[in-house]
Amino acid sequence: MRRTALRARLDAMRARFVRSGEEGAPSSDVGDALDRLAAAVDRHFAKQASTRVTADRLVGALDVIPQGIVLADAGGEIVFRNRTADGFLAARHGDALVGSLMQELIVAAVGGEARSETIEVFGPPRRALQLRAVPVDGGGEADDGGRSAAAIGAFLVVEDISERQRLESVRRDFVANISHELRTPVGALGVLAETMAEEEDPAVLRRLAGRMQEEAFRVARTIDDLLQLSRIESAELPAAEELSVGPLLEEAVERTRPAAELLGVEVAVSEFDPRLAVVGDRRQLVSAIANLCDNATKYSDPASKVVVRATRAEGPGGPWIDLEVEDHGIGIPARDLERVFERFYRVDRARSRDTGGTGLGLAIVRHVAQNHHGEVMVRSREGEGSTFTLRLPAAPEPSTTPTTGSTDA
Repeated sequence: MRRTALRARLDAMRARFVRSGEEGAPSSDVGDALDRLAAAVDRHFAKQASTRVTADRLVGALDVIPQGIVLADAGGEIVFRNRTADGFLAARHGDALVGSLMQELIVAAVGGEARSETIEVFGPPRRALQLRAVPVDGGGEADDGGRSAAAIGAFLVVEDISERQRLESVRRDFVANISHELRTPVGALGVLAETMAEEEDPAVLRRLAGRMQEEAFRVARTIDDLLQLSRIESAELPAAEELSVGPLLEEAVERTRPAAELLGVEVAVSEFDPRLAVVGDRRQLVSAIANLCDNATKYSDPASKVVVRATRAEGPGGPWIDLEVEDHGIGIPARDLERVFERFYRVDRARSRDTGGTGLGLAIVRHVAQNHHGEVMVRSREGEGSTFTLRLPAAPEPSTTPTTGSTDA
């Protein structure tokens, strides 16, 4: 019976007894009892209303968490499912794959057995889902196998662990790569040291010492790049400021030029609007541009030219500054384009080893772009060369201070 209807009947009964009392039949005890009953009814319905509000809030909270939550009764029937769980089931193949495994785990949990399974759903998108079901204990003690003797239902959680698996894969690859990158030169240093210990010819000793120095520099470069990448990944641009593009390009090119000259490669900056400016961290941006130039020179043929450009472009998100580094070297095979920004990934390992590359330069560029709310892109044709573009948001008000760029491109 609804609260309003029940309260109306109680009020009518009390009114009748009050009228009886007025006619000389004492009814105060009955009236007081009816008052107490009415108050109890009010408290009961108020508690029900409070319980409903709490339940609604709980359901609302469960609907926004990233895990799917499923509750089943003692018969294995689902009595609650939040929106995330609905989404997993609504996905392509979700009802057939996830739904069947979900029901299997619920049946096991109702029987007192906690279980966990992982399943891959081939999307799109492709996802790895982990389902864990546990019994809802009704108070009985569990046996040695962890089975509840008095399960009154099941509680199941569905979690998308795709990102966790991806990060774990990245971690394993990183450990394997860094181990290889350090083991090779360290092993070479050991062999060279043993050889020198048995060698007496001064000329041979000088040659071996030179090779040891090269391997030591290789280890130092790898460690320096790792430290730089770590700093960039954890940085939040505390020194962000408006920066004219000209000085950034000039500093980056000057940093690259000595190594480029040793390879017989010219690095030149094309003419650009001296008012172009971005907002960011100078050290990070110079490092990113220098890494792009360094990468271009290492994969260019002798006597070729690397050209650096700066242009302004309008986009849906506002004006952008595109910093391009173009080479006419060996190019990048189409199959490798999506992976060139990964740590330690090299298109030509032999060439990288000969030129002293660590395989971390483009990963550094990618993280600098992300820190500045920009992006880095690459266009390439095998055998013809590559163009890397670092795209950064333009400064709100372009600098009016003229800057001079090299015009020898």
